[in-house]
Amino acid sequence: MRGITKEFPGVRALSDVDLTVTSGETHAICGENGAGKSTLMKVLSGVYPHGSYRGEIYFDGKRCEFKDIRSSERCGIAVIHQELALVPYLSIAENLFLGNEIGRFGVIDWGRTLVRARELLDRVGLDESPQTRVADIGVGKQQLVEIAKALAKDVRLLILDEPTAALNDSDSRHLLDLIADLRRHGLTSILISHKLNEVLEIADSVTTLRDGATIDTVRVDTGLTEDDIVRGMVGRDLTQRFPPRQTREIGPVAFSVANWTVLHPIDQHRKVVDDVSLNVRAGEIVGIAGLMGAGRTELAMSVFGRSYGRYVCGRVSKGERDIDTSSVPAAIGNGIAYVTEDRKQLGLNLMDSISTSITLPSLPKISRRSVIDFRAETRVGERFCESMSIKASSVTTVAGKLSGGNQQKVVLSKWLFTDPDVLILDEPTRGIDVGAKYEIYQIIDELAARGKAVIVISSELPELLGLCDRIYTLGQGRLTGEVDRARADQETLMRLMMKGR
Repeated sequence: MRGITKEFPGVRALSDVDLTVTSGETHAICGENGAGKSTLMKVLSGVYPHGSYRGEIYFDGKRCEFKDIRSSERCGIAVIHQELALVPYLSIAENLFLGNEIGRFGVIDWGRTLVRARELLDRVGLDESPQTRVADIGVGKQQLVEIAKALAKDVRLLILDEPTAALNDSDSRHLLDLIADLRRHGLTSILISHKLNEVLEIADSVTTLRDGATIDTVRVDTGLTEDDIVRGMVGRDLTQRFPPRQTREIGPVAFSVANWTVLHPIDQHRKVVDDVSLNVRAGEIVGIAGLMGAGRTELAMSVFGRSYGRYVCGRVSKGERDIDTSSVPAAIGNGIAYVTEDRKQLGLNLMDSISTSITLPSLPKISRRSVIDFRAETRVGERFCESMSIKASSVTTVAGKLSGGNQQKVVLSKWLFTDPDVLILDEPTRGIDVGAKYEIYQIIDELAARGKAVIVISSELPELLGLCDRIYTLGQGRLTGEVDRARADQETLMRLMMKGR
């Protein structure tokens, strides 16, 4: 790709970007959120057609002018986006060949379809029936289905956008091993990832983007380090991944959950949260660690307005007073806020503007006699864009057009505007870069310094160890341990997380 320039109204997303990928290599692209990584891949894969950008694309020495995704697929280019493009209620086999069906005279040949599907699933190491519904398998397996779907199209260049962002350690390991195996068989890959340890493990070369421009391309075998990549991404040395801890006074218990039990929404013989009790003090950051399926998100969602599963028993208290959290408005009214794990599906309406998104849970604050004051809404949006460093041309920018890190800041702003006493953060830095992570860590620390009770749920143990004063561990819906900051390390946490498995 030579001299790629892509502009949106009021924003230049890419500015004269160059990218060269050698046949048979795994090439990583790193950069902060909003650096232009996904935009560059959308140009390459035809999502943004020729004519909507400036610059040239060459594939196997031939100049290409892709007018849509199909034209890039015909050349052997396939992209797996961060948001998986699978139909949950169709089978794996149906998803693998959707739009590319195997048949004659307009009739699908299901025999050949299932045989070919089985071959593809074996190639990616997925031991599932091709007739299994996609909705009935986990996110890690869905990611493998996406790769099998790409292989069904005789892919020669595979683009993976944050493929391990939503995966646990074992699923991530399996996926990285698969990418390495595909490379051994001659497949070229482009990997976008914020997990720099994975980049250095799997990639042959790394291209760094910053503010829509190419900074450099470096071979990993030249001794490239995570600090080198970070320096290129943010334009400075990031000597600390976590902000210095502010001096803060830990007060009395501000929030507690006692004997909380919740059943699975469909299989009501299975407890997803089983007799869990925990507490958070004012000014304290408490972490919740657990493997995939341990019940972390289920606990948070069921406490916040009973948004998940069937409530069986338990009580929620602020200080010494029990409070009602039986609905989302009741939970918000009692000073609880919940930043969801999935910002795109549950955290934001992607068609709303930044200002509308921020004020949505607190409409009475910007209304007079039940009529919204749009000037007040704009002022609130501008205040949070400035204080949270949200990068956008204006507060009227649609949330869906923001980068992942800026979307996450909008979600945080939305709940901070409610002025909560208790803030539950579920995977607050998933899929965002190290620079944006640092900013969010600062916000979390400042909230605790103001006396808020903060709960952080994270799959990244270093994140919990760097942020939290205490950490609870969950396993199969049950509380398996509690460790304070002085005694916490990754080995201890992992041992407690594995209890009962």
